[in-house]
This record gives sequence, structure tokens and C-alpha cells, in this order.
Amino acid sequence: MADVTRPVSLADQIRLVAKLRWRMLINSLHKKNKVLDIVGMIFVSIFGVLLVIGPSILFGFAGYSLVSQGRLQWLALPFWAIFLFWQVIPVFAVGFGTTFEFRSLLRFPLDLSAFYLIGLAYGLADFPALASLTWLLSLMAGATAARPGVLPILLVVVVMFVFLNVTLERLVGSWLEKLLARRRTREIFFVLFILSMFSMQFIAPAQRTFARKGNPAALVGVVKYLAPFPPSLAGRTIEGALRHDFLNMDVGLAGLTAFIAFFTVLLWQRLEAQYRGEELSESAAPERQAMPQSARAKNFALPAEEAASAAVRANTGARHLLGPRIGAMVSKEYFYLRRNGFAVLLLILPPAQILLFSSQFGGRHPLYLGGKGISTDFLFPGMMAYTILVLMGPAYNAFAYEGRGIQTYFMAPVKFADVFAGKNIVSAATVAIEVLICGAVLAWRIGLPSTPTLMATLFALIFTVAAQLPIANWASLSFPRKLQFGSMKGQRNSGISVWLMFGAQIVMAAISALVLSTARLTGNPWLAAEAFAFLAAAAFGGYLASLQPLSELAEKKKETLIEALCR
Repeated sequence: MADVTRPVSLADQIRLVAKLRWRMLINSLHKKNKVLDIVGMIFVSIFGVLLVIGPSILFGFAGYSLVSQGRLQWLALPFWAIFLFWQVIPVFAVGFGTTFEFRSLLRFPLDLSAFYLIGLAYGLADFPALASLTWLLSLMAGATAARPGVLPILLVVVVMFVFLNVTLERLVGSWLEKLLARRRTREIFFVLFILSMFSMQFIAPAQRTFARKGNPAALVGVVKYLAPFPPSLAGRTIEGALRHDFLNMDVGLAGLTAFIAFFTVLLWQRLEAQYRGEELSESAAPERQAMPQSARAKNFALPAEEAASAAVRANTGARHLLGPRIGAMVSKEYFYLRRNGFAVLLLILPPAQILLFSSQFGGRHPLYLGGKGISTDFLFPGMMAYTILVLMGPAYNAFAYEGRGIQTYFMAPVKFADVFAGKNIVSAATVAIEVLICGAVLAWRIGLPSTPTLMATLFALIFTVAAQLPIANWASLSFPRKLQFGSMKGQRNSGISVWLMFGAQIVMAAISALVLSTARLTGNPWLAAEAFAFLAAAAFGGYLASLQPLSELAEKKKETLIEALCR
């Protein structure tokens, strides 16, 4: 029938795809969960509108004041603010949010041109783009109210600026989609994101130092290095038009045009690769490999068997020390920790945060609190409590990475008491190592507290961890949530587990505060250490007593575990 049907034009292809997507949305509303999602999106949209209104007023006022007062050299600042917001926020959505799989449009018989135009149109449909468009319109309205003659050139610049940002945002999103298709690059992205967010906390101290010692004129000198970039070119174009400096205006327009052409060519190449069937899977292509001579001499021993033998030899020490079952669990959890780059990053953050907080609130010259730091007897226990709060989260979803392997526990001759013991030993060892590192950082930055406070803190940490482990094990059985190695999207524990963790932490903090307050009121510095030693012994005994009941509960929660982790 190909010779009978008429060719579909580019406009018809876009219209048909839009109509089909709308029909799919309407049909999906028959599902209750989808209706709730739509209702949630409406409420989120209302909240987003409220967030956009404030900056819109600010941008309108900025456009009016800069043009009316003749400070045209600062017109690039609002363009820079919009540019950074438009480009940075979508990166977080690609890395952490649930985004639309743009390649799924290739199921429709689209031309490459239609696929490209739909891709650009999709770049205008997300919240950062809509908010940025609103702010640009507000900036135009303010500048036009101050000087109506600026409207023609401002309209041209804004249209070019919008087209440039949409193209660049889609290009960066496509690159990130390709990079994040692999587990290792996802982990690197996550590490860089966390480090950048952590580094932003040093901005305020740097500003304080710069304000005291720096030269404000140096800040103005930095602006000239930003001149070749699109926001500065947009401001330069408008400034040249208003000052009748046509050379500046032509340079700005030429620069914007060159950037648009450059990003368009790169985006066309990326979308063309997707259109031709680019595969982003991590699976390696099959390849015939020559068997080494040493393998032939070993009667064709399988590499997997050799690796398994090496793993068994590496785990011998743990099995001899803890027994075969618990030792095997400890070894397995250790290899899980090595494989999960996000979990390793979680171990780096507490010492870094401790270093930051101790420099801001402790020591002889803190950055805040008017030059007088918090006493070591208060800051040291508080920082240790913060470390426990960060590190105990994974214990409340202990089977997160088991997947289909959870079935093995019910078929193998092993008790869940041994399974929990192995997992809890690794968790406790991780906490102990982190506490030692964080304690060393605090000792270096602010010094150690008094001996009674130090002993009370150590026993309080043992009490807090031992008392939480039975609760965490129960939550792991009752509210399991499947997680994946190297993934950032949707990687969170069950909401009930999170609330249980915070509830347990609040109860432990209240008990600790009561003990410490009682010790201070009585004037006995060793009372807190003695009380926490008793509580730690009681909590450890309670933990040992909980293993057998939890093992029996695991048999009753078999279906819950398998359903949550094997789907």
C-alpha cells in the first residue's frame, strides 16, 4: 500500500505525534495511580508558579532600573542568572529525577527533521524553561517601560537567547543521557555533584575572607573574562543598540549567531545518532577471545571458577574468625560495599562535614559565633551523633541490593539470625571506622574533650548503634525496597523505614540528652559514662536476644521480601 498512501508532511508528523501522546495521557487517567500523579503535578505546578512570581518581579525591576538609570554595562547580569538557572537545573533532573525517555519517540515513523523539531519543542516544556521564559518576558517588560525604543532589539536578542538555551539544554541532556547509561559514569557524576554541593558551603567563608582582605576592583576585572559567552553577548548587543554603538551590537549578534550555529550542529549530530539506532547498553559486544596457553595447561579451567577460588581464599580469614555462615555474609557485604560507589561516597562525606562544621563553630577562631567557639565537651558529642545519623540509614534497608538472591536465603541451610549478624557486623564496623576518622578530625581541629565526656560519648555511640540494629532489622523485613548498584533515580528507602529511622534517632537523642543533663545537674562527671555503659550492655543483650525472633519473622515475611526484591 506504500504506492497508494500519500506522503505525510513534516507538520502532519508533528501533529499526529502530539495527538497520539495526548490520547495516551487521557487513556492513562483510567488508572487510579495515574490520576493521583496528575493531581500531584497540578499542586506542584501551583507551587512552582508561586516560586516564579517573585523572581519575575525582581527581573522586571532590574530591567527598568538598569535601562532608566543608564547602567547598561550591567545588563548581562540578569541574562547570566537566567542562563545558569536554565542550564543547571535540568542537569539535576537528568541525574536524579525520572525523565521522559526521548528515544521512545522513535517507535513512530518520524523523519529526522521531525525528530529534531520535536526534541527542541520538548526542551520548552519543562519547568526551568517555562520559568526562564517568564523571567525574560518580565525583563523585556521592565526595560520597555523604561525606554520603549529598546523593544525591537530586545525582542531579537531574547528570541536568539531562547533558541540558544533550548538547543544547549537539549544537547547537554543528550550527552548526559549517554554518559549516565553506564554505572561507572553515573557514580562519577554523583560524586562530582556531592562534592560540588559540599564545596558550596565554603562560599560564605570565602566571601567573608574576600570582603576583609580582597580588593573589590578585582571582582570587576573578572567580568571581562565572561565577555565571550552568550549572556554577556546578549547584554552587549542591547547596550550597543541603546548607545548607538553599532560595532558592539554587530559583535554581540554575530557571537550569538555563531553559538547557535555551533550548538545546532552538535545537537543535530547527537539526535541523528539516536535516530540511526544508537545503543546505550552497558553490555559488551560479543568477541571471540583466544584462550591463553596457561588455561589450556589447566585442563580448560573456567575463569569464573578461578575467580571463585580466589574469592574463597580471600574469605578464609573471616570465616575462621566468625564461623562459616557469618563469615561468608561478612565477606559478601564487604564485596557489595566495594562494588557500590555511592556507598563508598557516603563514607567520605561525614569526615568532610565534620571538618566544615568544626571550622565554623569550634576551635580558637571559628568563622561564626563572634569568634568564640562552642565548647569541645558539647561539640564533640554532637558531631559524633551527627555521624551516626548519616551512617545508620542503609541498615534500615539491609536487603536492598539482594534482588533475586533473596530467594537463596530461604533455600540454603542458613538461619536469618546468621544473615542479620553478618550484615550488622559490617554496619557496625563501618560506623566504628567512620567514628575513628571523624574523631581524629575533631581532635586535630578542636582537640579532645575531657576524659569523662570522651568515655560517655564512646559508650553512647555503642548504645545508639546496638539499640537501633533490632529496629533496623525489623524494618528491613517489613518494609523492603529494592535498590540498584550505580543508579541514582528512585534510589531511596521506604518512607516508613525513613520515619522509623528518624523516630529511633530522636528517641536515642532524647535518652542521651536526659543522661547528660542529669550528670551535669548532679555535678558527677562520670555519671554519664557509667549510665551509658549500662545502657550499652543492655542494648547489646537486647540485640542478641532479637536475632532468633527476627529469624522466625523472616519466614513469615518471605512473600513480602520476594515480591519487593524480585520484581
